[in-house]
Amino acid sequence: MTDVPLEHVHVAPDEGTDGEPAPAVFVLHGRGADEEDLLPVAAELPEGLHVVSLRAPDPLRGGYTWYELDLSAGGLESSQPDAADFRRSLDLIVESVEAAVDAYGLDADRTGLLGFSQGAITSLSLLLEDPDRYAWVVALHGYLPDSHGDLDPDGIDGKPVFVGAGAGDRVIPDERTNAAVKRLETVDAAVTHGTFPGGHGIGPEELAAVVEFVASQV
Repeated sequence: MTDVPLEHVHVAPDEGTDGEPAPAVFVLHGRGADEEDLLPVAAELPEGLHVVSLRAPDPLRGGYTWYELDLSAGGLESSQPDAADFRRSLDLIVESVEAAVDAYGLDADRTGLLGFSQGAITSLSLLLEDPDRYAWVVALHGYLPDSHGDLDPDGIDGKPVFVGAGAGDRVIPDERTNAAVKRLETVDAAVTHGTFPGGHGIGPEELAAVVEFVASQV
């Protein structure tokens, strides 16, 4: 057991690192899923990466959620994170990243985020709060919440970000994802963007594009 605040799964690289700090990806699942949900995706990433897949703090329908939804602006398609829940989860993730870096001997300068849906929303927000903490970010089927839409932090210039959307996604329509892409481009992040066939899930074309992007970073 470690002192990482959030429950998680840690998968070490098949080959040892001879005691040297190694690169890592922190994985953030979507609403109603858990820390094992995206492990098949992480398993396709390049060798040599530590995978630390974090579990969201609150139970939901047999899985877990990072935050409750604020539906005051309308339906699901215009929802925003509940402010208090969101702040708590953002802080817990930062604390967990810091603790896991120490616990597992990770290279803090070569640490990425990979998130889906709520995990993507959370990943983009974490990046804009502290871009120097993350070497790269993959955000799939998410958007940039209103709470973070105006942030323009030092260190975001040139930061590699992959943003994926689904052409038929009815949970998070691609126009919300496209708005996040435009904002990231405005603050000069190095954005790779793709809209892929299918709905709210990661299909083979999207997965292949993610693997290619991560390979270019590590």
